[in-house]
Amino acid sequence: MNTKKIGFIGGGNMASSLIKGLIVSGHSAQQLWVSDAKQENLHVLAENLQVHTSVNNHDVVREVDVVVLAVKPHVLKSVSEQLAADLADRNILVVSIAAGISQQSLSKWLGSETAIVRCMPNTPALVLTGATVLHANHNVNNEQKDLAENILRAVGLALWVDHESELDAVTAVSGSGPAYYFLMMEAMERAALELGLSESTARLLVQQTALGAAKIALESDTTPAELRQQVTSPGGTTEQAIKSFENDGFVQIVSKAMHAARDRSVEMSKELGDK
Repeated sequence: MNTKKIGFIGGGNMASSLIKGLIVSGHSAQQLWVSDAKQENLHVLAENLQVHTSVNNHDVVREVDVVVLAVKPHVLKSVSEQLAADLADRNILVVSIAAGISQQSLSKWLGSETAIVRCMPNTPALVLTGATVLHANHNVNNEQKDLAENILRAVGLALWVDHESELDAVTAVSGSGPAYYFLMMEAMERAALELGLSESTARLLVQQTALGAAKIALESDTTPAELRQQVTSPGGTTEQAIKSFENDGFVQIVSKAMHAARDRSVEMSKELGDK
């Protein structure tokens, strides 16, 4: 893994996080290349991380064993079509972290023989606690699968799914999921202010409680339902809050929202892709 040359097309926040994660995990900065249209992004990356940089995508692709497509979805088609000739007849792995772009579209733009892994990362990758789900097309070999997984594990958890369609559900769970928790935290902060706490106290208590709950869940084999029951004493304060949630249809509200996110992911694939 550490001997592989990895190139990033796009030097924004997610690419920067992946690069930092790779370096922290032992990958040499001299084996990493980045291209971006913005000189300021390249300057920061070169200055802070000592990676190779270029404003020319072709220069990067010609140097590396793996290409990570980290550009915005709406420009991915033009970027991919420009790189197709550079990828032809070379066994280069392409990893796409662009939301909503199917492997069918990527194969059409990059070439039908291209080994492609499509990923759905999430924003906690920015602080190296991300959750990424991957799917490989039929051109990807086992070594390339391991390589793609190792790249994404540099910023957190990485899991594979057997069917690309599952990525739409993943988008609704982990892709959009951080925003759901932020909304819950926002609502809890607001209620804490109504209950008389100061803004700073409310925010810190909500943040630490969210962190603690997630840590317990991650480090336990117990289901969330069982964990909830363990802290819900009969006739106590927690039970009253849970009953209030249930009476207002909390579970149904969450389910409806996640189905809406999944449906929008399917729509976006149709809108952004090229069939």
